[in-house]
Amino acid sequence: QVQLVESGGGLVQAGGSLRLSCAASGRTFSNYAMGWFRQAPGKEREFVAAISWSGGSTYYTDSVKGRFTISRDNAKNTVYLQMNSLKPEDTAVYYCAASHNYRPITPVYWGQGTQVTVSS
Repeated sequence: QVQLVESGGGLVQAGGSLRLSCAASGRTFSNYAMGWFRQAPGKEREFVAAISWSGGSTYYTDSVKGRFTISRDNAKNTVYLQMNSLKPEDTAVYYCAASHNYRPITPVYWGQGTQVTVSS
């Protein structure tokens, strides 16, 4: 079992930045590829970004490329999502996820989510 706890969400103006963190506990963190997903009101949960077990490889959904950066620190059992140039359409609950697979990422564990709201 892996427990995931997100933090760092909040309210920010368009063009601003936020950094989300996801702290993991339980099984060996480096055994899992990690990802971020988001769910806006009335929409399905969608993939945002993923990072490989060692952190050496990443990929993103097209709408966040060049604005968001996923990273991980295996010594701290934490994965991050740096979000820059935020847009109102980035407003959603953001979830981190742990996966045995990297591409495509197929989550087996989820966090509880953190709200990100971008005002125009």
